[in-house]
Amino acid sequence: MNLHIAKELGVVVLSVDYRLAPEHPIPAPLDDCYAALSWLHENSEDLGIDRKRIGIGGESAGGGLAAALAIKARDAGEYAVCWQALTYPMLDDRTGGEERPGDPLVGEFVWTRQLNQFGWSRYLGEAKRAAPQVPGRLDSFAGLPATWMFTASLDLFRDENIEYAQKLMAAGVSCELSVYPGACHAFQRIEHASLSKRYRAEFLESLRRGLGC
Repeated sequence: MNLHIAKELGVVVLSVDYRLAPEHPIPAPLDDCYAALSWLHENSEDLGIDRKRIGIGGESAGGGLAAALAIKARDAGEYAVCWQALTYPMLDDRTGGEERPGDPLVGEFVWTRQLNQFGWSRYLGEAKRAAPQVPGRLDSFAGLPATWMFTASLDLFRDENIEYAQKLMAAGVSCELSVYPGACHAFQRIEHASLSKRYRAEFLESLRRGLGC
């Protein structure tokens, strides 16, 4: 997908090989993403990119890290992020647990409640469950970058994604929310399905708008 983005839009794409939990729980993965954002800004002239047009994004756990990176970048005030693309991002450690079991119709395919709780426990370890590492626990959404949020009607993350988008909008952040009916987590793996083709087209168009391509 990264090669496709670079080819279609003529942009530089940096894919971050961040360290993984449980061997490397927080803050290591987010620190790696922030280091990559720093490197991109500091080498922007050599790469031929505009520092004012740097966007971030990801899918699932990567989408959660992108959201966390946007928060960290805003709070640090060192590196600008103009836009974020979040595809069914993993945002809230409470989803699928006793506190937020969610709609019984979601979370039955690919990514389940049990997997979500296990994943968050390995990622967070004994650390405090708070933003930026847990974006869904953020208090203030003001000043975050313009956002394209995508989720699916059968995805476990559906409700937390919609809630996050609503909080962005309430804080005055430009946010476009797209919810595909009948789709579950990782549905794009079926590349020739009509929903997958529709998603790729919409995603690329959102990139064009967000980055001013």
